[in-house]
Amino acid sequence: MDQKIIVALDAMGGDLAPVETVKGAVDAVKEMNVLVKLVGREDDINRELAKYTYPKEKIEVVNAEEVISTDEVPTMAIRKKKNSSMVVGMQLVKNGEADAFVSAGSTGALLTGSLLIVGRLPGVERPVLGTCLPTKNGFTFLVDSGANVDCKAKYLEQFGKMGSVYVENVFGKKNPSIALVNIGAEKEKGDSLTKEAYELLEVSDLNFVGNIEPRNIPFGEADVIVCDGFVGNTILKFAEGLSKTLVDIIKSEITKGAYKIAAAMLVKPFRNVKKYFDADEVGGAPFIGLKSLVVKAHGSSNAKAFKNAIRQCVLFKEADIVGKIQDKL
Repeated sequence: MDQKIIVALDAMGGDLAPVETVKGAVDAVKEMNVLVKLVGREDDINRELAKYTYPKEKIEVVNAEEVISTDEVPTMAIRKKKNSSMVVGMQLVKNGEADAFVSAGSTGALLTGSLLIVGRLPGVERPVLGTCLPTKNGFTFLVDSGANVDCKAKYLEQFGKMGSVYVENVFGKKNPSIALVNIGAEKEKGDSLTKEAYELLEVSDLNFVGNIEPRNIPFGEADVIVCDGFVGNTILKFAEGLSKTLVDIIKSEITKGAYKIAAAMLVKPFRNVKKYFDADEVGGAPFIGLKSLVVKAHGSSNAKAFKNAIRQCVLFKEADIVGKIQDKL
């Protein structure tokens, strides 16, 4: 693709901004055919950019003096802080001056701003937040991972359709399998929401494989996992805590006394395992169902995560996910 894809990046969002946001942008433009618009306090951004050598024509700085903090009420923050890096970045997308937006800032403000500024695609009941979870076979795509706490069955059906389009076109998995999170594998299990959602998914044109219990998600039994945002966010946070706990316990055990020599020999294998579970490899959670892509990066994201979030935006645009979602719905 000859034409550069334009990604707006919230340079002030996240715990490590603007140091890691700027470095991530620099790394991205060195590797990809992309123009990154760094949105935030101009002086701070330029101070960081001065540390690097990079193709100057592939990074632009868009000044925005305000920053939305994580403790602000999302709706009020979006409406009052018009000159914040988050609002200005999403306005660039709305006005066609950027193809996608990435931020590691306040999740609530980002989701609120996405709906108010970027807007839903026609026909989309609720945009959905998707997150890649590592599995035995690679990864599975969890939708919804926190955007919609209260859902209707038809929302879950759409989550499955949007997740299917995303996984097939961004990650190259043809006819991805779709499973519905439930407390049992049997069709009659669950509450009224999951039972009704099952009926809709079963007769859809998706590759629906039925219910999946949360304990089976890590085995890679489905490519897309569908649930409401409350359940999805609970699964996500439990998985994050469990994986960190296991790594800490294993590290503690193998570095004790006589095991220290063995620990030295296991450095490379454990480094490979850590990479396998490394969220920075994906970059962020896409908010799908909007008129353009918005990616929510983790608050502690480093340069690698921001670079890969930008890569995700490039793949999204090249695959015309917006058009394909409209066709699917």
